[in-house]
Amino acid sequence: MSDPTNTARRTVLAAGAAALAGGALTACGSDGEKAPESPSATAPTVSAPSAQPDTSQPASSQPAGGGKAIAKAADVPVGGGTVLKEEKLVVTQPTAGSFRCFSAVCTHQGCLVNKVADGTIDCPCHGSKFAVADGAVTKGPATRPLPEKKITVGSDGSISLA
Repeated sequence: MSDPTNTARRTVLAAGAAALAGGALTACGSDGEKAPESPSATAPTVSAPSAQPDTSQPASSQPAGGGKAIAKAADVPVGGGTVLKEEKLVVTQPTAGSFRCFSAVCTHQGCLVNKVADGTIDCPCHGSKFAVADGAVTKGPATRPLPEKKITVGSDGSISLA
């Protein structure tokens, strides 16, 4: 008689486990459905409108109390960039009039990059190199790009964190 009882227990346990697994999958599905809704709701409401005013008002909003100027456009060479050691930032100008800003902290082991040359942002510690256009790794050992920072360029040529 122990065989039928063990079989019945296994059946009940298996059914219970299946029910729990189904519930867990449903919960994961619900979270998965909610996650895309949140970014979608955030993107059109916050990102799009704020991006347009920042672009259209850098000259008037910056002097009136916007971010502190970190560099001048004239100091950032076309095809190169400038390392701002105190701020731990790198400002680049991949093409004329197009400015980008990245963290100067190497994603490999946290050293500060020290120069921008030949289209790359270079780390002296282990030789990692990052593209001036998008911060992507062009030479390891780093495997992650430099994080980008949002900036605005005022009509006076001042570059500020957004």
